[in-house]
Amino acid sequence: MGHTDMVSISQYMAAGPLPMSELLPSYHQTAPLQHIPKDLTPIHVDSKPAGLEVTWPSKEPHVSLYPWSWLQRNSYDPPLNRTQESNDKILWGSKIQQSPPTVAYEEVMAPDNRGLYKWLTNVHKFGFSFVSGVPATVEATEELALRIGFIRETQYGKFWDFTSDLAKGDTAYTTLALRAHTDNTYFTDPCGLQLFHLLSHTSGAGGATLLVDGFYAASLMQELHPDAYALLASIPVPAHAAGDPAALYTPHPPSGYPVLGHDRATGEIIQVRWNNDDRSVMRGLKPELVEKWYDAIRLWNKCLTSADSEFWVQLQPGTAVVIDNHRVLHGRSAFTGKRRMCGAYIGVDEYRSKLAVLGEQFSSSSSSSSSRASTTLSSSDSDSESPSLIREADPAPVGFIDRDVWNPAL
Repeated sequence: MGHTDMVSISQYMAAGPLPMSELLPSYHQTAPLQHIPKDLTPIHVDSKPAGLEVTWPSKEPHVSLYPWSWLQRNSYDPPLNRTQESNDKILWGSKIQQSPPTVAYEEVMAPDNRGLYKWLTNVHKFGFSFVSGVPATVEATEELALRIGFIRETQYGKFWDFTSDLAKGDTAYTTLALRAHTDNTYFTDPCGLQLFHLLSHTSGAGGATLLVDGFYAASLMQELHPDAYALLASIPVPAHAAGDPAALYTPHPPSGYPVLGHDRATGEIIQVRWNNDDRSVMRGLKPELVEKWYDAIRLWNKCLTSADSEFWVQLQPGTAVVIDNHRVLHGRSAFTGKRRMCGAYIGVDEYRSKLAVLGEQFSSSSSSSSSRASTTLSSSDSDSESPSLIREADPAPVGFIDRDVWNPAL
């Protein structure tokens, strides 16, 4: 953002970010929005190399410095650079087999967290990552999952250790082939990550793992069949999990969610939800859309099953894989013999939180002291009807982590 670019920033946004001394330990703001005067106008505005310097009216005028990067991220008139955050995602097809993202188990488990950050960065960029050299035990695999965050418990239990014995009413507990799908389409909030580890496969063959980049398949749909893409992005699909007599899951609302989910602010694709085996009757379709929707699904299936999209890999004991269930579809070929798998679900928020914290720790652009200047409404000016605005660049108070108040997440 050049210093000559013209943008508008509301006084409500400018007075919003609070300094460390005015934040709760949870980083919640303490100044009510209604305390910001509607006619609040700066006394002086000056362009500086580090950002925009604003002098605010009060009993004793105070100066605030807004970094250019913050102004660019939060501009709305006009909006600037809205999709910068997502540009580092790498779409892939079958050729990913030549060099799939992989991290060594020793790296991931190291206490310095660098390997963990590398692993989760792989997941963020590619939607999946292998971990090599994992001890072929339930205990080691569970410890690996816990490096990311809390394990999400579902009707299948907390940490799974299963074979093809139909112990649960799900096709995963069979020897059948499974088409590419995402899990939990019958949940309102499907799990974020899914971790698999093949512990053993004896007296048989088959059972190759299938991975498909849903974002890549969606990009093909958008380019080749834009009208069909629009239907998959707008028509909700009902789903259910009814194989267990003790459970009957459907999403809320019951009409479900579209196959392709998008960020309402940027239009960026953020989620794929597709499992035809769990799909319910499409009873909510308008008559004129019935044939069009089923035609769109046929085109979607062609994109998912094309040789260019499918990445097949024969997992071996000692190699675990974690996938972003909001992006990468998975499946398997049929198999014979006894195949023992273990794994777990991890919530999308736990995963994103861990990645964000590690990003703060290892990013080369991590907080500098000059970036900690911020503005806030202060109630200390008791003699004035309008709260004063202050500049704050002090270290974090006791009990606070030293987090940059200009962090894009805040």
